Amino acid sequence: MDFDLSDEQQQLVREVRRFADNEVRPVATEYDVAEEFPHDVVAKGAEMGLTGAQIPVEYGGAGFSTLDIALVIEELYAADPGIGGSVLGTAFGSEAIVGFGTEEQKAEYLPDVAAGDAIMGAAISEPHAGSDVASISTRAEKDGDEWVINGNKMWITNGSVGDFFVVLCQTDPDADGRYNGFSQIIVEADRDGFTSEKITGKMGIRASDTAELIFDGVRVPEENLVGTRGMGFLQQMQFFDETRTQVAAQGVGIAKGAAERALDYAQEREQFGKPIGEFQAIQHKLAEMHTNIEAARMLTYKSAWSVDNKEEQLTTLASMAKEYASRIAVDVANEAVQIHGGAGYVNDFDVERFYRDAKITQIYEGTTEIQKNIIARELLGKGF
Repeated sequence: MDFDLSDEQQQLVREVRRFADNEVRPVATEYDVAEEFPHDVVAKGAEMGLTGAQIPVEYGGAGFSTLDIALVIEELYAADPGIGGSVLGTAFGSEAIVGFGTEEQKAEYLPDVAAGDAIMGAAISEPHAGSDVASISTRAEKDGDEWVINGNKMWITNGSVGDFFVVLCQTDPDADGRYNGFSQIIVEADRDGFTSEKITGKMGIRASDTAELIFDGVRVPEENLVGTRGMGFLQQMQFFDETRTQVAAQGVGIAKGAAERALDYAQEREQFGKPIGEFQAIQHKLAEMHTNIEAARMLTYKSAWSVDNKEEQLTTLASMAKEYASRIAVDVANEAVQIHGGAGYVNDFDVERFYRDAKITQIYEGTTEIQKNIIARELLGKGF
């Protein structure tokens, strides 16, 4: 077993950490308070190739492996989850086009995203359908050589700043089987009948844009269909092992960022005539925090390796990593605030923001409860 990163991966980590320290950390509080998408930081990330990290080289991207992307995520999220998510999230949903799109679709949409000239998103969740994806009701009906789309989507990343979206729609409501009859269709944001409304007042990741999308008779050409008609739901499910591993990496990054700040504070803050880091109660907190982070990191890296190598256990590992790392993110951020005491309860210190940001990792890309269901299903179905 080899736990060392390659020379190239170590260099990647150093470069992304430098970018995060110089470009992300100094403005993190500013964008969090303003609840504003960090266009300028994203542009600088594009110059480094970060906006195209997961896009294949032949379409202008970096073509990173799942493990490489996990390393990038960890460093960016340790600086700030909201901005980090915005930089990498400009290509959110690109997996669908890469995996199932036509060559024409790939050539038209992917290069601009990779270059940082366009922002995309994946529109799946609806006001009444979150974890139960098969209950979505947004409808796309064929009219000649066009699709006509009606419905609305909720909690969509990049919803009010995106240039186009891969939208999961119901196209064949009478199809046999609960998971058939759905299709993925590309919808450009400048189409008539498309509107978005930014969601504000979020607990965390406020620099990441989130919106409700409304489709009122939106017409797109039939060639905007991604992959096979009626197979959209099953296409989406194929990418959850990858995206859930990425959320696990987010959890590791958030925990790392919070723990680093708590360690620094414990060595600076004095009470009763000495740094609080000299008290056993604080030492035990720090020890548990860093031990749990390392465990979450190893599980996440193993999940990423399994995705890249198509291991049989990859679905189980992805859900395990996502469930555990997100839980550790919340626990570590909580302890980081505790170590800061009253100072951790205001935004003068980053741990207040990390505490708010951590929670979303237990909700999106499948809640903690959904992950436990998947793990149990895999265990009972074919063992581990």
